Amino acid sequence: MRSPKFERSENLRWYHIPVLKNEVLEYLNPKPDKNFIDCTIGGGGHTKAILEKNGPKGRVLGIELDAQLYEKILKLNIDRLILVHDSYTNLREITERKNFRSISGILFDLGLSNWHLKEGNRGFSFLKNESLDMRYNSRSNLTVEKIVNDFSEQEIEKILKVYGEERFAKRISKKIVEERKKRKIQTTFQLVGVIKKAVPDWYQHKKIHFATKTFQALRIVVNKELENLKIALPQTLKILERNGRLIVISFHSLEDRIVKNFLKENSKKGLIKILTKKPVRPSLEEVKKNPKARSAKLRSAIKL
Repeated sequence: MRSPKFERSENLRWYHIPVLKNEVLEYLNPKPDKNFIDCTIGGGGHTKAILEKNGPKGRVLGIELDAQLYEKILKLNIDRLILVHDSYTNLREITERKNFRSISGILFDLGLSNWHLKEGNRGFSFLKNESLDMRYNSRSNLTVEKIVNDFSEQEIEKILKVYGEERFAKRISKKIVEERKKRKIQTTFQLVGVIKKAVPDWYQHKKIHFATKTFQALRIVVNKELENLKIALPQTLKILERNGRLIVISFHSLEDRIVKNFLKENSKKGLIKILTKKPVRPSLEEVKKNPKARSAKLRSAIKL
């Protein structure tokens, strides 16, 4: 049974297009009156889909680290949603604090929400001129501006190479250090301009924007995304009930590798059964409708 609160048009504007929605529902398999956790609620698209399946008494615990986005979702006053402003690194503690039990499924969508790109005003998008922040958690001290202006050339090169797999990491880091001597790099457009000066002309006309990997790498480091994922995944097996399901949607090869290795290790221990031998990818039709879905990979497992 659908919650009537989802029918209000003013609420719907906060829901982004959820990536791999049908596949999430297939592998999560939400049943009436069952409880689920959305560790990265973001715009709420996946949560909305789950709540449409697990009524009338099933609940979703939604976790959101970004204070602004948390407040916007909270104002919607969504029935059967328990919303928490916290990091999913505290997953087990959150469930104990909220007395959230009998968990049938846990979802991580590690992608950047549309809200952050379009309305966050924190430099997540290289298509808008904003300050170089990129923090989900405003209480954190590290920003992209600090990295590009204060870190050494070698440190920046390592970040771009390791976390962005950027082939021109050396050239970009060198150019960043050269340009910051002339003027502090404070905005997204400034950084894009520096990257443009550093990379070859042909690289600027590829299908994927030439600044994509640099921005991705800086965002991952500022928010400790890989470290946080490693902390959170083991907690899922502590709180999932037997036959409970885990789903992770990643958008970066390093994220996917962490998830893949976690599932393989725990499958060997006999703790889980892997449901996806290979990662599930979005269809061509979905990518046409939502180009941001193109790099998504879904992996799933069931707790034994």
